[in-house]
Amino acid sequence: MAKIKFGKWLGGGLGWALGGPLGGIIGFALGSAFDGTETLNIETNQRTSNGDFAMSLLVLSAAVMKSDGKMLKSELDFVKDFFTKQFGRENAAQQILMLKEILKKEIPLFDVCNQIKQHMPHAQRIQIVHYLFGISQADGHVHELELKTIETISNYLGLNSADFNSLKAMYFRDVNSDYKILEIEPEATTEEIKKAYRKVAIKFHPDKVASLGEDVQKAAKEKFQKVLEAYENIKKQRGFS
Repeated sequence: MAKIKFGKWLGGGLGWALGGPLGGIIGFALGSAFDGTETLNIETNQRTSNGDFAMSLLVLSAAVMKSDGKMLKSELDFVKDFFTKQFGRENAAQQILMLKEILKKEIPLFDVCNQIKQHMPHAQRIQIVHYLFGISQADGHVHELELKTIETISNYLGLNSADFNSLKAMYFRDVNSDYKILEIEPEATTEEIKKAYRKVAIKFHPDKVASLGEDVQKAAKEKFQKVLEAYENIKKQRGFS
């Protein structure tokens, strides 16, 4: 058990996120944002927790927000709204204070993503990238540099191109988006479509992030719903059940 001094904590315990490059950024933000007068007991050997997930989101959110050289209020509001829904109003207020400090610091993206990849299951890394796409659309305009940063993060986190393109298609619609979400080509047969749906539904199922609690599962359900909608759209278009 380790005792760490900083402001009242936000949304779950911290474990592995306190070490490595991610921990260095967190330490900088905590030192800048809080007075250090409160003490928290932390289980340093615990597996991925809400706190680790939240810190990963904050640091990678900052990387995306910084990528086009503009810090937009709409993006900050999106992050605040997301964290309020996922972790509560009081926790979100502290997380946003930290985010503002993290935005001032250079982020070693490869090192941070590599640390996350080593400790966080694939399904949770998928959830992070899905969330980052939401930030990129917060102001109604997606900057090319933001998309490039998200793709870089996705690669560094160990997601494959099918994962990335499926998540991207949930936010950027075109005539083939439903097929991209299911990770298949428009020429796929009915049987291939059904098989692909079952595979993607399992991969994106909210139960995959159950260890992070009900709040994070809510966001995962939104992503899963897009998979269901894509399948229903294709069924309607193709005329099968």
